[in-house]
Amino acid sequence: MMTPDASSLFDQGPPPPCPAPFNLAGFVLRHASAQPDKIALALLGPSRAERWSYARLEGAVRGIATGLLQRGLTPGDRVLMRLGNTPDFPLAFLGCIAAGLIPVPTSAQLSDPETARIIDILSPALILRDPAVACAETDVPLLPAAALHEMAALPPAEFALGAPDRPAYVVFSSGTSGVPRAVVHAHRAVWARQMMVAGWYDLRASDRLCHAGAFNWTFTLGTGLLDPWAAGATALIPAPGTDPAMLPLLLKRHDATLFAAAPGIFRKLLSRPLPPLPRLRHALSAGEKLPETLRGAWRAETGTEIYEAYGMSECSTFISSSPATPARRGLLGRPQPGRRIALCDGDGPVPLGEPGEICIADSDPGLMLEYLGAPEATAARRHGGWFHTGDLGRMETDGQIAYLGRADDMMNAGGFRVSPQEVEQALHDVPGLTGLAVTDVEIKADTRVIAAFYTAETDLTEALTRRAEAQLARYKQPRLFRRLDRLPTGPNGKLSRRALRQWFTT
Repeated sequence: MMTPDASSLFDQGPPPPCPAPFNLAGFVLRHASAQPDKIALALLGPSRAERWSYARLEGAVRGIATGLLQRGLTPGDRVLMRLGNTPDFPLAFLGCIAAGLIPVPTSAQLSDPETARIIDILSPALILRDPAVACAETDVPLLPAAALHEMAALPPAEFALGAPDRPAYVVFSSGTSGVPRAVVHAHRAVWARQMMVAGWYDLRASDRLCHAGAFNWTFTLGTGLLDPWAAGATALIPAPGTDPAMLPLLLKRHDATLFAAAPGIFRKLLSRPLPPLPRLRHALSAGEKLPETLRGAWRAETGTEIYEAYGMSECSTFISSSPATPARRGLLGRPQPGRRIALCDGDGPVPLGEPGEICIADSDPGLMLEYLGAPEATAARRHGGWFHTGDLGRMETDGQIAYLGRADDMMNAGGFRVSPQEVEQALHDVPGLTGLAVTDVEIKADTRVIAAFYTAETDLTEALTRRAEAQLARYKQPRLFRRLDRLPTGPNGKLSRRALRQWFTT
């Protein structure tokens, strides 16, 4: 219900408390004993599918937990995951958590220098390593991915139970300063995701949810795997290397009832006619703002809706539309049941209809515990009883929220939030460079890419491209380089990224 003073505050009461003792992996796999033969995961190839039953999935997870403990690891140890786009990724993630260890999933696209910084921040006890995935040289013990296959056959470990608010896993998110932040989440985070099931997915045990992303993307890990398994449903994941053009055929062939993807995937699919998808109930989108043109085109082509969600690494998604509460045109949707959300300025919630910073109650069970080793950065985001997202919105009288953009300069590259300072720091010492600024720009309707604007006596595009390829993950690398006579500044002499976006022309 809305507040009597008509401020931009949404509060319908807290969600049910997380049970204790608790283990995230045990909760996710709790249906395995009741439906051991049901297919939990199907890896969709062009001609065949690799299928994992719930019994096989649970056995592999608990066997990996046994193997990791046999190596001398103890609950609370951090395990860095440098694994590729294979089922090893979710098995290792849940295996660590089952044993009470703290996995740290990371993108396979990260470079050696980026992984070196992560290792310094984490001080991991072990690195799970696919030899094909980059990793900086380190004294930390390495365990090859192949060893996970042997561990999967070991006797099952018991789920390590404990307080729901103890650390369960860590994910990395670029901070506004350009320093990667290690976001620590509690075991209760998966319990809190039930608010997403009610307020976004409408996920049922009978569903077959296909996620278009890779295993080693946190959007896929949560929406594509953990949530379907926690609901007793079936997860469908395209095999590594699958051409996106094949997705509609796979959706039809494997009777997908739900489809989740970032907006860019919907854009690619709609570039050609789609086959009938008679089993599809609806689609789900997150990672970046969904353009209304895409939503309308998908509806016209398939007869189904795309329901959008807004969130971040620190709290997954917490504002969304759903079949029960569809969003009005141009709006994100409503806060999910159980969330407490406000649109704030420096004095607290702003009046309805006024722009403010999107904030979520710092008591939300899905909110991160902290930024590891960065108490000042944690405190800067959590104050006044709220976690401040840095994004702007506007709340309507019915609680629906319009997204108004970023309050800071964070970029969005295909669903990944990227700090411009992080990209600039990787490129700043290229010889001959006298000035550099990075931002995202719109190259055509509803399509944004990272662009680097620089000043120099000569063209440095080739040198900057080489440096970006050596220092940055692919999704962080600028797609455009523009040499300028000068970089724009505001009245205070500070760089104006907003002006760069306005100046940009293709």
